[in-house]
Parts: sequence; C-alpha cells; structure tokens
Amino acid sequence: MAARQDGPWLDDAAGRLIRPYTVSGGRTRPTAALDLLSLVMATGSVPQGPLGPEHALALGLCDGPTSVAEISAHLRLPAVVTKVLLSDLVDCGAVTARAPRFQESPTDRSLLEAVLDGLRRRL
Repeated sequence: MAARQDGPWLDDAAGRLIRPYTVSGGRTRPTAALDLLSLVMATGSVPQGPLGPEHALALGLCDGPTSVAEISAHLRLPAVVTKVLLSDLVDCGAVTARAPRFQESPTDRSLLEAVLDGLRRRL
C-alpha cells in the first residue's frame, strides 16, 4: 500500500482512507457563520487544546486571508467538513473569519454573463 504525497489520508489504490465525517468528529454544522467566500486568517494565538492533524493543516493555510473554498480545495475535503474544522479554530481563537469585501457589486452583470458564457462553452 503506497501512500500518496498528498497527505496521510490518501492511498493510491484505496483512495480516501479516513471518511470526511470522521475528520469532523461526525459534526455537520459549524459553530461559526462561514460560507465559501468567508476569508479566514490566523491570529497568531496558539490553541490551548490539542488539535487534530487536519486542524493543523487548515491553520497552516491561513497565513493570509484565505477563502473557505480555497482551504477546502487544498485539504481535499468537502466544504461542510472544512467549515467545521475552521469553526473549531475560530472558537479557540486561532483564526478570525470575515465576509469578503467587494470593490464592486458582487452581482456585477458583466461578470455573471462571463461566467455563464464560460459554463456554456464547457457543455
């Protein structure tokens, strides 16, 4: 059984060795209000309690403002599991989370049309 370089929870033949719900301790609801665009950043505070390896990996990705979606992609975990991990880090003061600040309207028509056009080309 050869483990991939992607992390301890992946295997070339078997795929994911640890189920996502195990990573979050079976929890499916974060305690902090996070969405995919929420920006998370480390505070520099050291968490008092012990954290799992996934928490440590998530914290390591928060050196600068990073979206929940980006952290989820790097961890290769479902967004809801990532939100639970990050909310644990918010609760212990290791990270802060805030809604993104938009320079323009988040529903800029030209942007939405460009996204729709790109999606249509992929089909």
